[in-house]
Amino acid sequence: MTDAEQLMYNPFEPGYFDDPYAQFARLRELDPVHRTPDGNWMLFRYDDVFRVLRDPALSVDDRNIGYSARAAQVAELARDRDLVRDERSMLGLDPPDHDRLRRLVSKAFTPRAIEGLRPRVQQLVDEALDRVAPVGRIDLIADLAFPLPFRVISEMLGMPEADMVTIRDWSNAMVKMIDPVISDEEVRAAGDAAEQMDRYLDEVIAWKREHPADDMLTDLIRAEDEGDRLTPAELAAQVSLLFIAGHETTVNLIGNGTRALLRHRDQWDRVAADPELIMDGIEELLRFDPPVQLSRRIAMADMEIDGRRIEAGSFMACMLAAANRDPAKFGPDADQLDLTRPNAGQHVSFGSGVHYCLGASLARLEGQVAIGTFVRRFPDAELVDTPTVWNGRINLRGLAELPIDLGPG
Repeated sequence: MTDAEQLMYNPFEPGYFDDPYAQFARLRELDPVHRTPDGNWMLFRYDDVFRVLRDPALSVDDRNIGYSARAAQVAELARDRDLVRDERSMLGLDPPDHDRLRRLVSKAFTPRAIEGLRPRVQQLVDEALDRVAPVGRIDLIADLAFPLPFRVISEMLGMPEADMVTIRDWSNAMVKMIDPVISDEEVRAAGDAAEQMDRYLDEVIAWKREHPADDMLTDLIRAEDEGDRLTPAELAAQVSLLFIAGHETTVNLIGNGTRALLRHRDQWDRVAADPELIMDGIEELLRFDPPVQLSRRIAMADMEIDGRRIEAGSFMACMLAAANRDPAKFGPDADQLDLTRPNAGQHVSFGSGVHYCLGASLARLEGQVAIGTFVRRFPDAELVDTPTVWNGRINLRGLAELPIDLGPG
């Protein structure tokens, strides 16, 4: 067998969570258009990923998959339970339905609207760091990276005060469903969490009908009330998507980005000396260790990539994290962190094409403020010398904990 034939994508390989990029590099070099044992495809090179993400002829609607062992697994487990729901969120819809739904919420995510949130984000970050400064230590995830984006998206939507820990646990279980490999137990746990989240959001929507305000949730309810613009099922699906996606990925950006800087002290010191460097430097942090590792597309007709025939109905995983480290795009030092990298902004961490991440501007802002303020206030901070605790998710790969000594203060 050739080296390529012996290769297999394996997220359970020892050390994968600490460094998936070594495996990505092997596959990118030896088998960049990789067929998995269950018949799916994985793309590891920048040019292939970029091409597929931007191809309007491809789909994100899972109903167009010809066959998926993963879908069969979920269907089998769903026989006696409502584990498979027709959520109809924009994340899994193609144009024109995707475009119609996206337009309903896009005004809240314009660059101008997001920039208007900067003072509030700064206030929340300052308050969080004020609480930990006297202690001299922080768990960056629990104390900053999770509560900040959770609070911001809750305020944007106009959500009432909620139990963050409980909702975090539901969300953590639900997003496992976008991993390329998932156990039966995880599927069942995701179903349980989704049912509880649905009940919670139903109560929130009912409460908001009685307490309308100048917020995104009120706007969505009004769109539903106008009939054909938004159905009740679409309303619930968009609120769920915005609420979960609005904080899950930003947690990883802040956590992964801060860890990367602390592990590359020269880059940390550059930000400490020049805080404005984080404004553009956030793009390099997004490239280097992205909060979302892969994005999907489905072939609607037979196609060819690098001489490999992709049949209609095939599922393709675009490995964003691998594309971001492709030397053919980012040079021979693609595995190094360089906050002044001139083409860092060409990363694909937010996807590309019509499905480019709606919340990209918000994630950037929260990352800039959270990481930049943390470095400025605690320039002598150091990682605590304990084993790294990952969140156990393959796609939304991030940290469950990040203990940091704040240094002399």
